[in-house]
Amino acid sequence: MFKHLNAVSGDPLLALIVAHQQDPNPKKIDLGVGVYKDDNGHTPILNTVKKAEAILLEQEESKSYLGIYGAAAFEPIIQDLLFGEGHALLSSGRIRSTQTPGGTGALKVAADFISANLKGARLWVSDPTWGNHKSIFDSAGVEVINYPYYDPATNGLRFDDMMAKLEAEVNEGDVLLVHACCHNPTGIDLQLEHWKVLTEFVKAKGLLPLVDAAYQGFGDGLDEDLAGLRHMAENVDNMLIANSFSKNFGIYRERCGGLSIMAESADEANAAFSIVGQAIRANYSMPPSHGAAVVHTIMTSPELKAEWKEEVAQMRDRINGLRAKLVAKLAASGVSKDFAFIQDQRGMFSYSGLTLEQVRTLRSEYAIYIADTGRMSIAGVSDDNIDYLCESIAKVVG
Repeated sequence: MFKHLNAVSGDPLLALIVAHQQDPNPKKIDLGVGVYKDDNGHTPILNTVKKAEAILLEQEESKSYLGIYGAAAFEPIIQDLLFGEGHALLSSGRIRSTQTPGGTGALKVAADFISANLKGARLWVSDPTWGNHKSIFDSAGVEVINYPYYDPATNGLRFDDMMAKLEAEVNEGDVLLVHACCHNPTGIDLQLEHWKVLTEFVKAKGLLPLVDAAYQGFGDGLDEDLAGLRHMAENVDNMLIANSFSKNFGIYRERCGGLSIMAESADEANAAFSIVGQAIRANYSMPPSHGAAVVHTIMTSPELKAEWKEEVAQMRDRINGLRAKLVAKLAASGVSKDFAFIQDQRGMFSYSGLTLEQVRTLRSEYAIYIADTGRMSIAGVSDDNIDYLCESIAKVVG
């Protein structure tokens, strides 16, 4: 039955993690894994999550199914976090939100919704983008096309080229995927002025924006990171938003995310939401409970919510502080390349500007594990390894 099947290569980033785990070098550094780590290289459970879980352990009375859309009380939690409490859009009825198994689950449901209901729509994604975007939409039969984004010559944004490509080639009804903040994998974000240009373009061309908000709070702040998303939502008729609670609540394995759909009217939003429910039913029937229950418990407690915001700020400040330290220590090491751009990037990831040859030399000779693209996870840097890392980069780069 299966004799004709050939094995396929796995995710290269996952292979990188395994290679690091098996490396006996005591100085080895993992800058590939895409999870937050503290200075001890540990992915901690937030204090607020522990407190919420204790409450749930005491109060939870059932493990029955939640229903297709998850807990009804979770819908306003998703929306308040994305738009801010009291935002006018939230009382309009134009936005409906469902709990999903992580941001990946939200994107998969969005892909199936687009494939089944927006016939001929193509998905435009940044070059580069998160490695799983293409796989998710390919699996739903949606054509995926790249638009220019990262400029290796300047380690910056190719916004003019991006707009020129879109202007020349998008069709009415196409879907434009944009990272809300902390662009994965480059760390290079659209600024508010870029969002304003994109918003007008989306309106003029009749496009459907799909915003991937996986790292809210890890850039400049919970509200600051979504300023562009909120501007666009306030000025377009339709939008899809996939968001994740994995990072800013540190609940990666609990698989908690959300998919929001915004339509021109409340009736249209409800109709679209019912169809989203069909896609959910066909995919995983209904989402898991625990992660959403934890988030709901935190967000509905004024004390826990305030403490959680502080914990997010601490993670954000650590990452941004590491960026500044990395730039300073690389400069002090005498390296010939200017790495100042790393400090301007945001989020956990950085396109380091290292070449494939340099990355592989760092891996083979210094046990420093960075993706072949040069993408490194800033959260993997620590006070204990930063000197060795910068010295090694200086030796390899020259």
